[in-house]
Amino acid sequence: MNQALHVSPTALELMRSRFDAFVRGDIDYLARTHDPDTRSKHLEREIAQTLEEVRYTELEILGVSQGKEGDKVGKVEFIAFYEQEGKTLRHHERSRFRRYKGAWVYVDGEILE
Repeated sequence: MNQALHVSPTALELMRSRFDAFVRGDIDYLARTHDPDTRSKHLEREIAQTLEEVRYTELEILGVSQGKEGDKVGKVEFIAFYEQEGKTLRHHERSRFRRYKGAWVYVDGEILE
């Protein structure tokens, strides 16, 4: 994970690129764009396990708060649709993002029903 951070202009753009990385299985990108202050020691393994069990299919953005080019923090509420064991399921989350060394990073998320 020594590669440079990906620079997305907004938190929403980072959210979209992270979803695309889940679809592609790009574990390195997902780890690199995760806030180092909230990153698990086993993040790559946890992502790999998730990707073995599910296939992400669609992203629906429900709302955005802050997270623009001049902001330091932002939130994105979304539903990610995925397939697992032949069923289509959904993951509803309000994600928090912040600027870290000039780049947006994913901090954490609140799971919503």
